[in-house]
Amino acid sequence: MGEQPSGEALNSDKSNKSPSGVMPDRKPTVRKSGASRPATRDTSPVGKTSAGKKAAVNATPEKPTATKKAAAKKTVTKKAAAKKTVAKKTAAAAEPAPAKKAAAKKTAAKKTAAAKKAVAKKTATKSAAAKKAPAKKTPAKKAPAFKRESRAAMVRRAHEINRELAELYPYAHPELDFTNPFELLVATVLSAQTTDLRVNQTTPRLFAVCPTPEDMAAMDPERLEELIRPTGFFRAKTKSLLGLSTALRDRFGGEVPGRLEDLVTLPGVGRKTANVVLGNAFGVPGITVDTHFGRLARRFGWTTAEDAEKVEADVAAIFPESEWTMLSHRVVFHGRRVCHSRKPACGACAIAPLCPAYGEGETDPEKAKKLLKYELGGQPGQRLKPPADYPGQPAPPMAPPVGAS
Repeated sequence: MGEQPSGEALNSDKSNKSPSGVMPDRKPTVRKSGASRPATRDTSPVGKTSAGKKAAVNATPEKPTATKKAAAKKTVTKKAAAKKTVAKKTAAAAEPAPAKKAAAKKTAAKKTAAAKKAVAKKTATKSAAAKKAPAKKTPAKKAPAFKRESRAAMVRRAHEINRELAELYPYAHPELDFTNPFELLVATVLSAQTTDLRVNQTTPRLFAVCPTPEDMAAMDPERLEELIRPTGFFRAKTKSLLGLSTALRDRFGGEVPGRLEDLVTLPGVGRKTANVVLGNAFGVPGITVDTHFGRLARRFGWTTAEDAEKVEADVAAIFPESEWTMLSHRVVFHGRRVCHSRKPACGACAIAPLCPAYGEGETDPEKAKKLLKYELGGQPGQRLKPPADYPGQPAPPMAPPVGAS
């Protein structure tokens, strides 16, 4: 904006009034943007005095160019200040305050330390577990063909196993000492929940006192319990022996029947006991499913059943009837000597190439040989009076009771 007129110019205007005291008409002044305000002009018809002229000359406005330059300079200054402010804000946003930087570094350091500590702890735990746990042996891979074999292939393999077992145990026999069907029947009842060796060491004294069903039926229960005590569960077994001997005396004339249907009616006699008596005392084919036979039949893939009668039916459908009795002896022999329940001697097994369960036990040949039992392990057998073709040593008799003469 231009400068205002000086005081002299205003006084001059007052002195230029018309004689009548009325201000003469003036034209309105139009302002242009950016132009300086012009000084008021005296349009009175009355002639101007020399003082008025001088005041008018002194009131001449400044040139508009200087005003524009000043305004432009001010605008540039404002823009520069705005740019500087924006630059400061951007720099402040891009670069965190020293306190924030320190906090961020501290948090990152804590996270890194925690991660390192967790990794170290995990590594230490794994190392301790590895040291504590024994190295696991990788079992030998089973032949996948056994899992997908047909029924016909399984039957062929089962017959091959039977032939191999026949060559391995040509002397297989019942491992209970007996001289007649009654002794075999009693010994089989006593063999429940104990070893055949313990039964064979117990029956000589028992049969010396009561050699027939009539003698046993007349025995005093307490006396009978004392005689069979080494076999365990002697009270229950005493009850069974007294019951079966009485039934033989009263119903069968003191003779052991030669039919399965009759034998299973005797107290304490089940299907397994009946098949043992029929197959070994009467020559009637039968499959004896004890714990050893059932375990191996499942390992060989002959059956998946747990029930003894179902196992017997499945195996009977694979082999001819003429093989049933000797098959039972061979499988039981192999289960007691090689294919143990907890740790089979797979590395010393003659039928390993035919067995789907190969690798469940020790596969190292030298270590497996140490697991063999009875005659295969150089130890005595279970019978005190084994067959003549038995290659092992007879079992020793029971030691006499302490204090006996």
